[in-house]
Amino acid sequence: MYIKQLYTGCLSEAAYYIESRGEAAIIDPLRDIDVYLELANERKAKIKYIFETHFHADFVSGHIDLSKATDATIIYGPGTETNFPVHIASDGEKFKIGDLTIEVMHTPGHTLESSCYLLKDEDGKDHCVFTGDTLFAGDVGRPDLAQKGNELTTDDLAGMMYDSLHKKLFPLNDDVIVYPAHGPGSSCGKNLGPNTYSTIGEEKEYNYALKAANREEFIKTVTDGIPPPPQYFPINAKINKEGYDSLENVLANGMKPIPVAEFRELAKDDNVIVLDTRRASEFTAGFVPGSISIGLEGRFAEWAGSLLPFDQPFVLVTETGKEKESIIRLARVGFDKMQGYLEGGFEAWKKSGEEIDLIIDVEPDELLMDIPFDKNLVVVDVRRSNEYGEGHLKDAVSLPLNDMTDPGSMANLGEDQNIYVHCAGGYRSVIASSLLKRQGFHNIRNVLGGWNRIKEQEKVEIIKEKSVLN
Repeated sequence: MYIKQLYTGCLSEAAYYIESRGEAAIIDPLRDIDVYLELANERKAKIKYIFETHFHADFVSGHIDLSKATDATIIYGPGTETNFPVHIASDGEKFKIGDLTIEVMHTPGHTLESSCYLLKDEDGKDHCVFTGDTLFAGDVGRPDLAQKGNELTTDDLAGMMYDSLHKKLFPLNDDVIVYPAHGPGSSCGKNLGPNTYSTIGEEKEYNYALKAANREEFIKTVTDGIPPPPQYFPINAKINKEGYDSLENVLANGMKPIPVAEFRELAKDDNVIVLDTRRASEFTAGFVPGSISIGLEGRFAEWAGSLLPFDQPFVLVTETGKEKESIIRLARVGFDKMQGYLEGGFEAWKKSGEEIDLIIDVEPDELLMDIPFDKNLVVVDVRRSNEYGEGHLKDAVSLPLNDMTDPGSMANLGEDQNIYVHCAGGYRSVIASSLLKRQGFHNIRNVLGGWNRIKEQEKVEIIKEKSVLN
């Protein structure tokens, strides 16, 4: 028996490779499937099954491309409807992988088709369970992702999840390993713990959601304070259900070098998004006017999915050698309209004498020195509302980055104001600054190190908002 967790940090996503006696199965693969093919090839195994725990909302699965590449059967749980060939398993159905057995456990709650997969070892003993988004280390899946046209409420789904957990997973032995689809930072739960795997016993003892005394208390616990899902979740779920273009075709279109002169004309088109994936520190020092910064060093794909339109073409500015990575990571969350990248990168743009824009970086102490004397200064805090409520600068404007997809969110800012933007650490503030620039705000300063460094300054006044925290 061989099991390998394949974890992708920027998406907090875990796929799994399972193998026995030359037969393999993949659970919840990402869209870029080479890692699974290479692993199977290295181990001289054939991929027999692709198990999907549910229609993922936070990334586009690789099930279709992987099935075409291997002839493996795609398996979903009961009640699944798709636009492509799959095997819809019944609750309790078993599948053989060499000497191993995988049993389907239908566990609706996160979604209606959500299913866990119980792996039994060569002796028929329960070894581990792949829980998808039903059970995480320290949390459970969010129950508010009912698809359009479904009459079920969030409370209805939370109730189903309670039943699924207590009827299907709780009876398992405490030593059964829990392998979830996500780890810390994922938006698929409310507050995932720091680990990417656990055991049934550990979850019974430490998982806050499983401490609820009854069904009603569980529903209240898991639905109370749950943040809105990112805007791309229903788009990705729809793609996973209906199908998508192959990653090979997306790469063929996106990996086209665009000369500076042609890139300049494309950048003038209001319908074309210029996305700069270089590091935030490189972007602020100079960029193609009108570009949006989302650096590869952060939660790149998640922010791209949350902030960018899916129906408009993209051209990319990347660090040399990062073109393919940028395209693949965009494709992971459903973007497939990449038309190419700036040939020679930003250095070629500068050497050609093209117009450049920049964002001024300032240290936190400079911001605090400017506040008392600049009556035209406004501090824009782009952290989430709960982060703002836990502590912020006096008179700072709360404008969460997630809300900036709506230009109306910036209506209270003036073009003549000196706008100082900060987040927690400096990544989100550069994204926000680039969005403000696109909307015509030019007196922008990015506060280096964000709130983490601002709050450490001497004599800084920190305001807490109980109304936001509650």
